[in-house]
Amino acid sequence: MNRNLAKVLQIAWREFTATVLTKAFLLGILMVPLMAGLAVLLVPWIAKQEQSVAFEGTLLVLDRSGRVADGLEAWLAPSAFEARRRETMQRLDGLVQGALPAGAPAAVPAGIADGAMAEALGPVPRIRVERLPAGSDDAEARARLRGTGPDAPFGVVVVASGALSAGAEPYTLNVREAVDDRVVDAVREGLRDALVRARLAQRGLDADAVRALLRVDRAPVVRLGADGEESRSEILSRLLPTVFMLLLFLAAITGGQMLMTSTIEEKSSRVVELLLAAVSPMQLMAGKILGQGAVALLMLGVYGAVGMAGLAAAAAIGLLEPALLAWLVVFFLIAYVTLAALMAAIGAAVNEIREAQSLLVPVMLAMSLPMMLNVPLARDPNGTLATVLSLVPPISPMVMVLRLSSNTPPPGWQVALSVVLGLVGVALAVWLAAKVFRIGLLMHGKPPDLRTLWRWIRMS
Repeated sequence: MNRNLAKVLQIAWREFTATVLTKAFLLGILMVPLMAGLAVLLVPWIAKQEQSVAFEGTLLVLDRSGRVADGLEAWLAPSAFEARRRETMQRLDGLVQGALPAGAPAAVPAGIADGAMAEALGPVPRIRVERLPAGSDDAEARARLRGTGPDAPFGVVVVASGALSAGAEPYTLNVREAVDDRVVDAVREGLRDALVRARLAQRGLDADAVRALLRVDRAPVVRLGADGEESRSEILSRLLPTVFMLLLFLAAITGGQMLMTSTIEEKSSRVVELLLAAVSPMQLMAGKILGQGAVALLMLGVYGAVGMAGLAAAAAIGLLEPALLAWLVVFFLIAYVTLAALMAAIGAAVNEIREAQSLLVPVMLAMSLPMMLNVPLARDPNGTLATVLSLVPPISPMVMVLRLSSNTPPPGWQVALSVVLGLVGVALAVWLAAKVFRIGLLMHGKPPDLRTLWRWIRMS
């Protein structure tokens, strides 16, 4: 093995172990998965304990219009609750299946999905509707809310006599303080449904027929391309590009910041002077980039294990092209090395982390530009703005990943050109960073500004 390469790998291994084998890192890297695991186990258990007993109670209804109580009672019947839940599950199944390509297997079996939905919603409430005479007093009805015992009502509804007129205040609803919000929402939805039905019936219209006429299901968008028709979920089309771009951004930023922090700590403690006695500044910088890149990949592997498994599963059932995952790795390496070189130069130029802020701001603003322009880029991934930015380092990797994961991926020559220009940007960033790194490592005192950094580049 080449002696220079051996030194680079030795520095990389030292950088990796010095970061990974610390108690703080091990505790930090294990804490998030442990907390996520506890949340996955405890939250459903707590929710199940809270929902183990079905709500039971009496609702007093004073209907002065004489047209609403029947509809409200029918809405709150246990059989009506179960019918609405079945309809909701069917709609969710339709949405999930609509996000899958034709012929793809269901991501979750129907029985398991329905059971999970039923467990999340909890038992069906048992609400008894007690009707009061139209001439009853409002105050007396509300006074019963302060009663105790199993027969005490949990709420009182007073429907106004002019509730069927447009613009009038249709009803008042009073409930006990400890009543579940889901029960209150169910009562309000029932009142809304009953009022709409009564108003339509007063005008000789059937509510179910009117709603059937007003309902228009969203049809899947079928795009016509050179290879024929392609149907794809709108939700998937809007979500995937942003997720991929965010994943690439976080991965590059994480590795770059760790590299900058490590360089500043070694410079301030004078450890770097001992290292430079054995290796050259270029070998030191290359080793640190490789080492911290491995640390970043380790963290992403631990934190993103579930996400990457989901992406792999999505690729297996046809939601994602396997080539897209490969392009994600390629553009991650380009983005990380570019940013890491700049971070290494900043770390070598300053003495403390707080001194790095002025130099860090331009780099972070440039890297954040695709995130700020996410909406226009996602809306028109093949427009002039997206095309130009996908060819401009150092932001080209994130924009190109967004374009590749969109409904209309860019032509192959643009992807190849983006990779070539990205590699040119990597070479330029490493060349500039090496010049600053060589001088800045042994410089102490006042932190440099951008003009000073340019003078260092010209000198070396």
